[in-house]
This record gives sequence, C-alpha cells and structure tokens, in this order.
Amino acid sequence: MAEKVNERKIALDILLEMEDSSNHEFSTIKRVLDRYDYLDTKSKAFIKYLAGGTVERKLTLDYVINQFSKTPTEKMALPILLILRMSVYQILFMDSVPDSAAVNEAVKLTAKRHFVGLKGFVNGVLRNISRKKDKIDWPEPGITRESKAYYLSIKYSQPEWLAGRWIGDYGIEQTEKIFRFFLKTRPVSIRFSRRLETEELKSLIAEMKKANNGNIVLKMNEILPYAMDLYHTDNIRYLPGYDEGAFLVQDISSMLVCELAGIKTDNTVVDVCSAPGGKSLHAADKLKGTGQVIARDLSANKCMIIRENVNRMRAANVTVEQYDAEKHDEKMESAADVLLCDLPCSGLGVIGRKPDIKMNTDEESIRSLQEKQRNILNAVWSYVKPGGIMMYSTCTVAKEENEDNVKWILENLPFEPVDLTDKLPEKMKSIDTAKDGYIQILPGEFETDGFFIAKFRRKE
Repeated sequence: MAEKVNERKIALDILLEMEDSSNHEFSTIKRVLDRYDYLDTKSKAFIKYLAGGTVERKLTLDYVINQFSKTPTEKMALPILLILRMSVYQILFMDSVPDSAAVNEAVKLTAKRHFVGLKGFVNGVLRNISRKKDKIDWPEPGITRESKAYYLSIKYSQPEWLAGRWIGDYGIEQTEKIFRFFLKTRPVSIRFSRRLETEELKSLIAEMKKANNGNIVLKMNEILPYAMDLYHTDNIRYLPGYDEGAFLVQDISSMLVCELAGIKTDNTVVDVCSAPGGKSLHAADKLKGTGQVIARDLSANKCMIIRENVNRMRAANVTVEQYDAEKHDEKMESAADVLLCDLPCSGLGVIGRKPDIKMNTDEESIRSLQEKQRNILNAVWSYVKPGGIMMYSTCTVAKEENEDNVKWILENLPFEPVDLTDKLPEKMKSIDTAKDGYIQILPGEFETDGFFIAKFRRKE
C-alpha cells in the first residue's frame, strides 16, 4: 500500500526552498505543487494554503512565537523556525485544523528533520501558544505614525516602512483596508477570447461549471463584460477551453490598459515589456485579427512564456521579439499607433497575489525603479507615431513610479495627456483624475489589484 503523502512535509519543503532562493519567490509554491499534480484537489489546496499563509503572515507569526519562546526567532535553526511558523499559522488561522494535530505533526516533522533533541522545545512552545492564543499581547495603534505603522505591521504582517508610507499618503483607515484586502482569498480572473461566438461561449461556460467535480464557481465580472471570476479552481490548465485558447488569466486592472488605449483595427501595437503577454494578447484581440502586435521582452525565458501564450491563444497577428527596452531601436521609430509601456515596478499593488514582494522591496528599490522606468521611456517614446498613443502602466501604488512619472513625461517628452473618462467602465467613472489622463486604482478599491494607468498622445 502506497505511503500517505505528508502534506505538512511538502509545505515545509516549499518554505525551505523559498528561503534558499535569492528573492523568496512566491511562484515556488506553484512550481513545487506542479511536481505533486497527482495529488487530489483537497491535498493540494491544503498545501498551498498552509505554505502561502505562512509566508503571508510571517511577521505576525514571528511576533507571536517570540512571546512564547525563550529562544528568539532570529537565533533558531531555520527548519525549526519554519516548523513553528507553519504550526502557529494552523493554530491561529486554520479553523479546520485541530490545535492538537498542528502540535503533534510539528513534533513529528522536527524528528524527521533530525532535530530529535528539540522535540520537547517545539512541543512546549506550540502547546503554550495553543492554550493562550486568546491572551496574546497584541500592539495597540497608539497616536503617532510610528506606533500606528507598527500596529498595522504586526496585525497584517506588512513591513513597517510600507505601513508608515501609506498612512502618510492615505491615512490609517485606508491603509488598513488595503492590508485587509491583501489577505483576502481572491478569485482567478480570466478574459475570454473575442473569437468565441455567443453560443460557443455559453457552451464553454456550461462545461467549465462541471469542472473540478462541479465545485468551481463562475461569476461574470461586474466591471468588464468579457471577463469572469473563478472561485474554487484547482489547476487552471485543466479547465475546458484552456488548451484551445478560449481564455487567458489576467487581472481586471491589467485588462483596463488595452480597454482604455482605444486600439483600432489595422493598428500597429508595440508592447516593450510584454511578459507574460496578457496585454499583447488583449491588444491582438482588440485588433480582431488585423494589424500587428510586436511583443518584446528582455530575456529568452520570458519570450518563451509569451510565445507559449500566443500559440495557445492562436494569435497570428502577434510577433515576439527578445529586446532590451532600455536600448533605443531606430527601426521602431514612429512605427506604433499604440505603444504599451507596462514597465518594471515595485509591484506594491499586487502584494495580495505575490506576498514575496513585501520582503524584496524597500524605499531605495523604488527610487532605482523610477530611474529605470525613465530610462526605458527615454529609449522608446519615439516609437509612437505623431498623433499616436502611449500607455504607461504599473502594478504599484508608489507615487515616485506613477504620478511623478506622469509629470516627468509631460515635462520632458512630446506628449499630452488624454482624458480617460469616456472609456472608463461605468463603475470607475467616479475616479476624478481620469480627466487628467491617469488613474490610480488602490488595492481592493474595485475588488481588483492595485494598478496605475496613464494615457498620452504624441504631439503632431
């Protein structure tokens, strides 16, 4: 009889692999789970939830562990620290797991990792936390920005510098609302291909509803009519229509870029930082098989990912090219009716989907990214035809990378802002900066990722 898979051991392996990587990539969870694709949906969901939640709540978990352990977390052997973190996560945040199971399995894992002498330590710390979890000494918000930032940092496991920055920009209530949104379970948003006829789409949706033993929930998105939110999905690749290129995973806020661009049939669209290709393929869809999209990215690996999506989505009007966006390409001068500049950014708007971002970003990296964005803009702006459109977008909520760059573009490049109001979906028409040519969507504001979009027209 086959040995039962130890879900917690796999979760621990994921956490150890993430710690070994140079930047704690959250995609490690998906990569490891792909190796265990033979597991049932329930097991994979448990592993994903446990590993992901442990990373997401790291600061909170360490705060609690340090209250109950004589050995501080920074002095613990890494496997022991990770076992404690994932066990405390189960005790505090996984109601479906009995505390006794979390404790007992942690002790077994400690022995399996050859720390037999620390079984008593792990058992004692976890049992103490289990008994006193309703009496944990949590920080109070206080009255200073620093004390409020510390309070939010521990409560929502976000860096203090980020909490302090956003309290200054948006106030504590809005910041807390954003942090709460980051911890919400989110649906997977998909965009259906426009080549599907109405009856084909209805038939596909009916098939999708039967997937995953009928547990999947599909809801048409309230912002964009061709988008759908999926709940209780397992592996998106196994859904009906995936192999046939009927849909692509893409967040609603990302879809807005091409929605606002005003792409017309026979246009040439150039996407200078395309991977994984969502906006390029959306542009191709808007072209209805006409015109062309030139999708570029820096690395061969990223270009391979774009090509895979292009081939699956059967987008014959998309050409993929490996090219460094920071290097000017004379051949592209005045070639684009629409230039898409979705540039490398700090990613602070998508922390809810990629919690590793908060571990890999700081104030200094934001400043260096602003410089990189301006270098790229300097290199590519002339690809736009006179009278053509440039879309600038990021998935962040940092003013240096967003509003400050809009000001820089208008002061240094031959562009003027384009009012977005008419093209905005009805639910977003209240965004007052749309008339000035840009919108900053805060995380959760429309149940979407945080995103920034600006539209410019090159002067004749």
